[in-house]
Amino acid sequence: MRELFENRSAEDAIVAARRGSKVGLRRRFYSVAAAVPLPRGYAVQLDGKPVHTPARRTLAAPTLGVAETMAAEWQAQQDVIDPAKMPLTRLANAIIDGVAVVPFPVAEEIGKYVASDLLFYRAEHPAELRQRQAERWDPILDWARTALGADFTTTTGVIHIAQSGAALAAARSAIPTEPWRLGAVHSLTTLTGSALLALAVSRGHIAADAAWQAAHVDEDWNMEQWGRDPLALERRAFRYAELEAAATVLRYVESAG
Repeated sequence: MRELFENRSAEDAIVAARRGSKVGLRRRFYSVAAAVPLPRGYAVQLDGKPVHTPARRTLAAPTLGVAETMAAEWQAQQDVIDPAKMPLTRLANAIIDGVAVVPFPVAEEIGKYVASDLLFYRAEHPAELRQRQAERWDPILDWARTALGADFTTTTGVIHIAQSGAALAAARSAIPTEPWRLGAVHSLTTLTGSALLALAVSRGHIAADAAWQAAHVDEDWNMEQWGRDPLALERRAFRYAELEAAATVLRYVESAG
């Protein structure tokens, strides 16, 4: 399966779909995908045989809910196995082969987002867009101040604003260390452009859908003014599926303690 799950970007998947092309995709070769218990965790198996990640590790999750959701992705495949339609499996591969092996760089990248978070930078105009940003973003900054002890400053425009070391340290201390939580928060961070939104989702303060809406205030405004780009909407739908996969990991892993 390694060649199927390597280098599959959103753009690759969308271009292939628009062309109606399935070149390079492997035909489905199994009847039943299922989650089975291991001594630690749960593995995905196809007709009783284990699935492997691109690095040849066992595709397994720490909770039954995550493993069953991955197995459902495999079961839903039709004539061919299309990784573009398997966001949770892709995320699991990244966590197992990357995050669990070298977690520090992943946490460091989230920390960099904290220092220049989307929520800090407000539009100069129009007033209606500024109001929408405030409605979606200010409650998250209030939460960061009260729940994390991180008091951040906002500005207008895109010129970098330096935040206090205390605020940065407080927010960074909330970045999870457990690999599955860390991988999910990293995914949410890169998808929304905001580590604070990702942390708010991971702490159960807001739902993933609310974070998605907050992250797209500017984009939604522009679409209202200038119209919708079909390709951009396809890319957005692909990324939203990735966000749902990250939220699935957090939901099941957090509930398991």
